[in-house]
Amino acid sequence: MSPSSSPSLEIHSVVRDTMEEIQMMPRFNATALLEKLRNKRLVYVGDSLNRGQWISMICLVDSSIPSSLKSMQTNGSLSIFKAIEYNATIEFYWAPMLIESNSDDPVKHRVPERIVRTQAIEKHARHWTNADFLVFDSYLWWKRPFMKVLWGSFESSDGIYKEIEMLKGYEMALRTWSDWLEIHVNHSKTQVFWMSMSPTHERSEDWGGVRGLNCYNETQAIQKKDFWGSGSDPNMMRLVEAEIENLNEKGLNIQILNITQLSEYRKEGHPSIHRKQWEPLTDEQLSNPGGYADCIHWCLPGVPDTWNEILYTYIYSSL
Repeated sequence: MSPSSSPSLEIHSVVRDTMEEIQMMPRFNATALLEKLRNKRLVYVGDSLNRGQWISMICLVDSSIPSSLKSMQTNGSLSIFKAIEYNATIEFYWAPMLIESNSDDPVKHRVPERIVRTQAIEKHARHWTNADFLVFDSYLWWKRPFMKVLWGSFESSDGIYKEIEMLKGYEMALRTWSDWLEIHVNHSKTQVFWMSMSPTHERSEDWGGVRGLNCYNETQAIQKKDFWGSGSDPNMMRLVEAEIENLNEKGLNIQILNITQLSEYRKEGHPSIHRKQWEPLTDEQLSNPGGYADCIHWCLPGVPDTWNEILYTYIYSSL
């Protein structure tokens, strides 16, 4: 890796720690996890990548629960899987930017121009307040050079809009998220986790492939040691690191689950053209898989199961 594209020394440290922990992880046990979740809420908050991880977790525990003792319900942005016998819930809340945005509708969120209110999080956060385990992610929807910020309300016509550099907007959003956690999360009750960046594999030249192609038709993992592709942004990860370090110093312990490096190798783990789209791909699109293959999300069963096995280790070892 070149110095300009490699993650920080701090991130490398977390990677090493995470890899060592993976080697010592207990085997996933759905019943043991459900016992840990008895009378508790495990809530995933973020975008479609976090939703995929939520679905993965439900699949991992589902077969251990009789059909009459589980339920699923969705109310707007909040989806809840409940293990009735354990009075435990595994939930997902759609908030792709964490803070309020014009992409907050869980279905109709594909907008041409993304707008955020970097100082507004209460609309979402009130749904997380009493969670026992919180799992956050927010990267994918920020991946553009600039972001439009709104000072005011989406319902009002007198708001002030300003386009700012993405990293600055991301930093502002993280600070709002951090301030909310510091004030509203019960430091002695709630365990907070942050999923590091989920890598994409949209440029096959990253791993020595043909320029202009992507993960389409890939069937083998990348073998290059310490591979780091162009789809992962160390600058965003450093901002997260800094904000979490600040919270840890204030007494709120947040665990970064650094899944980036271990997922970087899995160029063959994406659904490619086989992903269920909002609308089926046309023949023209199918004839150009390099332009339409999904090299962002992950197949299930697949890589997100490993992420959840790491998360399970932390929950399993909790008091």
